[in-house]
Amino acid sequence: MKKPKAKFNKVLIANRGEIALRAVNTCKKLGLESLAIYSSADKSSRHALQADEAVCIGPPPSSESYLLQASIIHIALKNNCDAIYPGYGFLSENAAFVELCEQNDIKFIGPTAESIRQMGDKSTARQIAIASGVPVVAGSDDAYDNQDNAMRAAKSLAYPLLLKARAGGGGRGMQVIVNESEFAVAFQRCRAEAKSAFGDGHIYIERYFKKIRHLEVQILGDGKGKAIAVGERDCSVQRRHQKLIEEAPASILDTKTRKKLHKTAEILAAGVKYEGAGTVEFIYDVGTKEFFFIEMNTRIQVEHPVTEMLTGIDLVVAQFKIAQGAAFQAVKPKQSGHAIEFRINAEDWEQNFQPNPGKLASWSPPKLPGVRVDTAVYEGYNVVPYYDSMIAKLIVHADSRELAISKARDALRNFSIGGIKTTLGFHKQMLGQKAFLENNISTRWVDEMFLESNT
Repeated sequence: MKKPKAKFNKVLIANRGEIALRAVNTCKKLGLESLAIYSSADKSSRHALQADEAVCIGPPPSSESYLLQASIIHIALKNNCDAIYPGYGFLSENAAFVELCEQNDIKFIGPTAESIRQMGDKSTARQIAIASGVPVVAGSDDAYDNQDNAMRAAKSLAYPLLLKARAGGGGRGMQVIVNESEFAVAFQRCRAEAKSAFGDGHIYIERYFKKIRHLEVQILGDGKGKAIAVGERDCSVQRRHQKLIEEAPASILDTKTRKKLHKTAEILAAGVKYEGAGTVEFIYDVGTKEFFFIEMNTRIQVEHPVTEMLTGIDLVVAQFKIAQGAAFQAVKPKQSGHAIEFRINAEDWEQNFQPNPGKLASWSPPKLPGVRVDTAVYEGYNVVPYYDSMIAKLIVHADSRELAISKARDALRNFSIGGIKTTLGFHKQMLGQKAFLENNISTRWVDEMFLESNT
């Protein structure tokens, strides 16, 4: 298989929403041409309006638009695009798509197909971690799309168990099961959801920890065996495995544990010659200070801005430059202060977080020092029901966690959205919770404590 050239001039952006708009702006910053693809539902999206060129790829369903590998390659070739930027979700962790890019001499801005297969596949990544001496959570040796085979594998594990999609993330294709009687229904639900979201219905099984923290390490790799940990994030505020609030740094870590966590992530990324931005995820036991590798996301993360706020590094620019073959700086960046990201979703959080698409009658984000809003929406924009409900990310940065929380209160008070229900109210409530303020939470805290007390 021929290797695509490192240099490129025109980038097809194979995504939508704020990450697609971010890629358009990155192209402008770096003097590159951009071509946006969009579904018919996204014809008025900012990424399509602001790119140098835009092509409609199909109707609203992802399976008929943003997941059409052959159509994306055809559009790229027809319009002289020599690179593709995947963002997160959709085809960002699809090894077959990366190979398709390589076969057509198009540079995929991200890791190689081999790296994705090694680390994007949860079962293979687990085997690599074990071989590297990295602690892992007890789980199945493989991922399954056959229910009977999966149930046989589960018999060697102790309940409760966590079913999770082999490909992708974001809480899709994931469910906790407490006994064998729940297995069949849960497996079929997870399989169908994973197949719909990622085009891969294989499900991995692992031991479920009831009270842990979710930590992740941001990695940059040069594709040649060098990798650095840019910093870690605490993503423990979750609902049904979907992250809602992310922070950096993880203030629960001591210096020794933080260094060990970073080093572990670097070993894994360097070992597979990882290229670009990726995230190595761990669960962490606060009591024992033990951490366990769970998976690697072979793409940029939704929550990467908190790391950018701490370090001053533009991670999307870094992705592009690494893909262009720029010299790699294997030097850890200095970090300053504390950053928190709040995901603003078009959901009615008081009604079980039901999606609430519709027209934005008003849109007035805060304009305050140390506050950043990443979004692709605008006043009058119609939030469509076909995709993820996130419409913005509110990120705050200050000298300490306490000051960041105070700044977040001001930012949320000054954030006005009209016409649809959003999770702004949820975040305002969170900032009044004693457990959150004292950083005494777990990945199940929102489901079991906060939401229970607000129903």
